[in-house]
Amino acid sequence: MGVVFGKIDFVEELKDNVYDFLKNYCESNNIELADDYSEDRLIATRSIDELVVVEPSGKEIPSQGNQISGMDSEGFEIYLEGIGSSLFEELFPHHVKEYYSRF
Repeated sequence: MGVVFGKIDFVEELKDNVYDFLKNYCESNNIELADDYSEDRLIATRSIDELVVVEPSGKEIPSQGNQISGMDSEGFEIYLEGIGSSLFEELFPHHVKEYYSRF
């Protein structure tokens, strides 16, 4: 546990050009890319230290790392790693329940 991922819904102005936005942001801020295939408009970042993720009520979800990956044609996902167990249980009780139901 401690890892979640989900689809990113970008603002309308970026939806068709997320690849360029992420590429420019990463280059401007010295963020390492894990993958970059410009011909497919596919990109994957390493952790972005300045990235803040908040849940719908506005509460920040602190994590030890994050990555964004995807393609303009298929959409993008974010991965958060190292979420503390008590916060994970509070924010994602359905994941915890599903995990424990396996045993």
